[in-house]
Amino acid sequence: METTHTGELWPLVVYFGMVIMLVLTMLGLSWLLGQRRMDHATGDTFESGIVSVGSSQVRISVEFYLIAIFFVIFDLETVFIFAWAIAFFELGWSGYLAIMVFVVILVIALVYEWRSGALDWGVKTRTGLETDK
Repeated sequence: METTHTGELWPLVVYFGMVIMLVLTMLGLSWLLGQRRMDHATGDTFESGIVSVGSSQVRISVEFYLIAIFFVIFDLETVFIFAWAIAFFELGWSGYLAIMVFVVILVIALVYEWRSGALDWGVKTRTGLETDK
C-alpha cells in the first residue's frame, strides 16, 4: 500500500486559498466602495462620539507605568502557578518545594516594593533608601 502525504495536504491548501481569496475580496471591495474624497472632518481625531480637545501628546506620570509593570510581573506569576497546579500530582514534593520558593521570592519582592514606597500614589517618601543628614 503506497502512502502519500499529498492527500492530507489538500484541505490545508484549499483553506489557505480561501483565506487569500477572502482577504483579497475584502480589500478589493473596500477600495471599490470606499470614500474617495477628503472632507474637512476626515482627518480629525474621533473618540467615542466626542470631539477631542487639545493635543494627543499628554504627559502621563511615571506612576502609571510603574503600576502597569508591577501588574504584569505579578500577573505573570499566576500563569506559572496555574501551570504548576495543573501538573500538581506529577511534580510531587519537589514541585511543591519549587513553587514555594517561587512564591516566597514573589512575596519578598512585593514587600520590598511596598516598603520602598513604589506602590504609593502622590508624594514619594522612600523609606530605608535615603539617609538622614
